[in-house]
Amino acid sequence: MSHDPNCIFCKIIAGQIPSRKVYEDDDLFVFHDIHPWAPVHFLMVPKLHIASMAQLGPEHERLMGKIMVLAPQLALAQGCNPYPDGGFRIVCNTGTEGGQEVHHLHVHVMGGPRPWLKG
Repeated sequence: MSHDPNCIFCKIIAGQIPSRKVYEDDDLFVFHDIHPWAPVHFLMVPKLHIASMAQLGPEHERLMGKIMVLAPQLALAQGCNPYPDGGFRIVCNTGTEGGQEVHHLHVHVMGGPRPWLKG
């Protein structure tokens, strides 16, 4: 399914729910977390509705590679300090037991000076 009409992230991608957009292209929508755990905290969300990491297949390799290559660029642009003294964390919760609250694949990117609220 490319879009789930009941999914909050699909609604954000479609512009039905407002967000503070960081980046957008044909594959991804990136926006600030509404309850940030760190000074920099944004979500990288595929436009294609994929429920979680558990549903990824070989056809998603390019998409996931794009997320991993783009994350450091956006982290720096959003205010994270550069490696090695700075840095950021990438988190992808998968499934209920893994802490996933919204069942649309999303990658949290968090960084900035410590201490953070969580993590």
